[in-house]
Amino acid sequence: MKIYNSLEEFFPDFKVVLTLGTFDGVHIGHQSVIKKLNKDAQKIGGESVLLTFYPHPRHVLFPEDQKLKLLTTIQERSEILTKYGLQHLIVLPFTPEFSRMDPVHFVRDILVNKLKITKLVIGFDHHFGRNREGDFNLLNNLSTLYKYEIEKINPQTFQDVSVSSTKVRKLIIEDELEKATKYLGHYFCLSGLVVIGRGRGKDLGFPTANIHIVNKWKLIPNDGVYAVKLEYNKEEFIGMMNIGFNKTFNATQRTLEVHILNFDKNIYGEEIKVSFIKKIREVKKFANLGKLKSTLKIDENKVRNLLK
Repeated sequence: MKIYNSLEEFFPDFKVVLTLGTFDGVHIGHQSVIKKLNKDAQKIGGESVLLTFYPHPRHVLFPEDQKLKLLTTIQERSEILTKYGLQHLIVLPFTPEFSRMDPVHFVRDILVNKLKITKLVIGFDHHFGRNREGDFNLLNNLSTLYKYEIEKINPQTFQDVSVSSTKVRKLIIEDELEKATKYLGHYFCLSGLVVIGRGRGKDLGFPTANIHIVNKWKLIPNDGVYAVKLEYNKEEFIGMMNIGFNKTFNATQRTLEVHILNFDKNIYGEEIKVSFIKKIREVKKFANLGKLKSTLKIDENKVRNLLK
C-alpha cells in the first residue's frame, strides 16, 4: 500500500475507485467497503484509494473536549488497511479551515479535479463538508455533472446489530472485549515503546516490558490483567498484560506492563504491538509478595491454556 501525506503527493495514472472517511478501527463494516473497492477497481483495471483525515475532526473542531479516544492511531490504521488489501491511502490534514469547505467545492476541487475519481463507494451514513452538509444524495446528484459512478454500502451487522466505530469503543470501555473483537474482525491492539520501569516484576520472576503510548488519543482498555499476543521484530509471542495502578506497591501512576512468555531479550527503546485476547481478572492488592507471585503463576497458566 502506498501512503500519501497530502493531496499534492497523489498523481494517479490509473482509474481511481475511492472511498473516504476516518475508518477508525477498520471494523467489519470498513472491511466490506475495502473489499468492494478492490473488487470494483479490478473490474475496470483501476486501483483502490481511501481518503482519510488526521487528526480526527472532533479533536480539531472541539479542542476543549478530549473525551473521544480512538481505536487506532494513524500508523495502526495504516497497517490494518494494508492487511485488507487497500492499494492507496491519502492522509489529509484536517484543519478548521478545511472543515468550513463547501461540500460542492470539496467534490469538484478535490474528488474530481485533484483525485480524478472514476467511482466513489461510501458508507450508508457518510457526511462531509461544512456542517456535515454533504451526503450520499449530494454526491449522487453531482455524479452526472462530474461523470463519476457512485455506490452506497449498507451497514454490516453482527447478530443483527449494525457495526460502527462508536459501538466498538463502547464495548471496549464496558469490558466486552471478546464481542469487540467480533465487531472488528481482528483483535484490538496497541503499539508503544518499551521504557524502563521499576524492575519489580523481574524481582518476582516475572519481568515486564513497560509500554509507553505516545498518542494521547489512543483508547486504552480498562484496568485489569489480560491474555495478549505480541508482535516484536516480526515475531509473535504470547503474554500477560497488567494495566492500572500497582496496588500492592501503592503505585500512584497508571502503567501498562506486559510479561512476555518464553522471552528474555532486552528491548528497551523498541516498539512492540500488543493484541488483546481476553481479560482474565481485575487488578488486586495483595497482602504480601508471596501471594502476588502465586497469583501471577496462576495468571500465566491461564494464559498458556487460553493461547496454546
